[in-house]
Amino acid sequence: MTLLELEGLTASYGPVQVLEGVSLSVPDNGAVGILGANGAGKTTTLRAISGTVRAGGRIVFDGKDIRGLRPDQVAALGIAHVPEGRGTLGDLSVRDNLRVGAYLRRDRKGIAADIDFCLELFPNLQDRITSNASALSGGEQQMLAVARAIMSKPRLLLLDEASLGLAPSTAKNVYDAIRHLRLTLGIAMVVVEQNANLAFTLVDSATVLETGRSVLTGTSAELKGMDEIRRAYLGG
Repeated sequence: MTLLELEGLTASYGPVQVLEGVSLSVPDNGAVGILGANGAGKTTTLRAISGTVRAGGRIVFDGKDIRGLRPDQVAALGIAHVPEGRGTLGDLSVRDNLRVGAYLRRDRKGIAADIDFCLELFPNLQDRITSNASALSGGEQQMLAVARAIMSKPRLLLLDEASLGLAPSTAKNVYDAIRHLRLTLGIAMVVVEQNANLAFTLVDSATVLETGRSVLTGTSAELKGMDEIRRAYLGG
């Protein structure tokens, strides 16, 4: 079953057209990567899905066209967006950040259980549970951003550059946890990642963007086997 379908997606910032025809499909419980150079439209694609930029074309989630919905309406449908730069609330504690992630929920026992789940998934956060988010390391802030998104109990997680600015070992730990999250909860994912080697440890397939258009789509194995993909994204 297809959970998310983008067809001919367009978007612009003022007079600047950024997306000129992006198409991709995400199966229920599947994970799809978006690759491309800086400025290709990767982040804008995620923003279009989450409703934070106006878009044209079709955005169909769980059989419903969601293009034009406000970000809070998109979130209420079960789409959580972890933006580039993490977006944690620096003046709030780790625990309160997690509670903010569950702001649409009313099941207090379920929220408490999910906080415990997040702390098991990211043990570093357990040790910093009362610390303000601004006092965390970059890796811990990224873990918190992902955990806060989980607290909304999403069906689809949008991940934008989860390894950005992290040491390789820390980035690997973050991706190991996200992969465990996918296997445990079956959350579908759209993953934007400059480090394609990391992305391919998580996603089943990927779409390559060039200047706002989808130019190539394939399974992870197919793309890793292409010389042009290895040269451009895998350091080969």
